[in-house]
Amino acid sequence: MLLVLLATVPAEAQCAMCRAVLESEEGQGAAKGINDGIIYLMAIPYLLIGGIGFVIYKKFKSKKV
Repeated sequence: MLLVLLATVPAEAQCAMCRAVLESEEGQGAAKGINDGIIYLMAIPYLLIGGIGFVIYKKFKSKKV
């Protein structure tokens, strides 16, 4: 299980239409920016849920003591 969590595979997170438009561009600077933005937007909900879970955990732990 730990090996699966630590193994990473680079992935590109573009939809087919975005990819088609951005592949025709010279330099691929905008394509990298779009990929980074998609990854950023994808990570925010996980961070929020993790933060809420941590706060709930702390509240339940402090009540038991």
